[in-house]
Amino acid sequence: MDLSKIPKLTIHNAKDFITTLPETVNPDWLKDVDTNFHFDIEGDGGGQFSIIVKDNKMEVFEHFEGEAKCKITAKEKHFLSLLRGELNPMMAVFTGKLKITNTGEIMKYAKLFGMM
Repeated sequence: MDLSKIPKLTIHNAKDFITTLPETVNPDWLKDVDTNFHFDIEGDGGGQFSIIVKDNKMEVFEHFEGEAKCKITAKEKHFLSLLRGELNPMMAVFTGKLKITNTGEIMKYAKLFGMM
């Protein structure tokens, strides 16, 4: 996938990236999706977020909402490096720069978050 074609990668902090996802995600990718992701991003532009996809729509909360099917924890600099394609996702997990509680869930829906 050509990451330069994903416009949200020009966002310079994790909060802006996450909160604008509903505006930038391809609506076709939301069909038949029912999931809840928690993002715990450490840093000035980070925070705690929930992204809930259900009934063909995506909602973002600036707090943890409901029970997560997957929680992603990272420092903001590592999270942004991953999104920009500067950090290999497997290496990020192996080195502890990225923590994922349910790798199966993130693999199913990584394209929703610009991670594929």
